[in-house]
Amino acid sequence: MIKNEYPGKFIVVEGLDGSGKSSQVDLLVNFLKDNGKDVILTKEPTTDSDAGRTIKQALKGEIKIDPLELQKLYVQDRKEHLDNKVLPALQQGKFVVSSRYAFSTFAYGSADGLDINELIKMNEDFLLPDATIIVDVLPEHCIQRIESRGEPKELFEQEQKLAKVSEVYKRLPEMFKNVSIVNGEKSIPEVFEEIKKLIEKIK
Repeated sequence: MIKNEYPGKFIVVEGLDGSGKSSQVDLLVNFLKDNGKDVILTKEPTTDSDAGRTIKQALKGEIKIDPLELQKLYVQDRKEHLDNKVLPALQQGKFVVSSRYAFSTFAYGSADGLDINELIKMNEDFLLPDATIIVDVLPEHCIQRIESRGEPKELFEQEQKLAKVSEVYKRLPEMFKNVSIVNGEKSIPEVFEEIKKLIEKIK
């Protein structure tokens, strides 16, 4: 992946469904704004592209898509996301915080039986974030949180599948620069304290 040479900073928060990612993203955005940063909040998949909208349908089980075709859609959506939103903001010196990015493709795609090296190759021309934070929570705890919401489960929201995703996430800090894992089993403020320490290094 390509190093960020723009004046802005690109931060990604990753984790299993039900890991508390969204809470940490909100805290991070507020923290950066309080520190005088101009912040853009975004997420993947987007709802801005045809590919992103098709992905949403697949995740909800409304349509069935082959695992490789699904990840190709993620790559297409990601390219549009970068070109239209992320890169222009970074060029202007803004901080971009994204909930999910290419690392979700590596983790979820390989849990779906695809070759991780092939998935990495599909994303090699994309920007490497200045910081990627993986919120690590046990798959069984994630499932409990998802079930407590009372919403229908999406495609990957099964414990066995999330366990495979978690295994891949744990390998990513060895494979890519700027990737860190934080213990998501702690309280929300404690998790954010860990994240703050990582962000202090780049802001």
